[in-house]
Amino acid sequence: MLPPIETIIENFEIVEDDDMRLEYLIELGRALPPMPEALRNEANRVHGCESQVWIDTAVEGSGPEGRLKLQGFSDSFIVRGFVALMVALYTGKSAREAAETDGLDLFRHLRFGAHVTSKRSNGVRAMAERIHRDAVRLAEAA
Repeated sequence: MLPPIETIIENFEIVEDDDMRLEYLIELGRALPPMPEALRNEANRVHGCESQVWIDTAVEGSGPEGRLKLQGFSDSFIVRGFVALMVALYTGKSAREAAETDGLDLFRHLRFGAHVTSKRSNGVRAMAERIHRDAVRLAEAA
């Protein structure tokens, strides 16, 4: 089970060593709840990632009380850690709150930009954009 996003941020702020930060990211990926095979489909595939990435964005509850529930998976341990960050960041938010949240801000705040390949950075951007589009669509439907 993933810790709350606030705890994740605090843990990353404590760890200065790049190798340890990467290890923690991989641990988060391992803590990501399993994504059912049935949800690993083309509709949930995130394009623009070098690795295979799937994210399913659903709403639990209805109307303004509905909260996002994200599930995700990647075939790469490091990328799965980034998926875990996105899941922790957005799960539990209303669709409107999620639409106003920038996942790339978290990526920058945690200082991953300088230590991640441009392809992985593009993948994180693709995940954040995908979740944003889903949140906007769900907010409009609520």
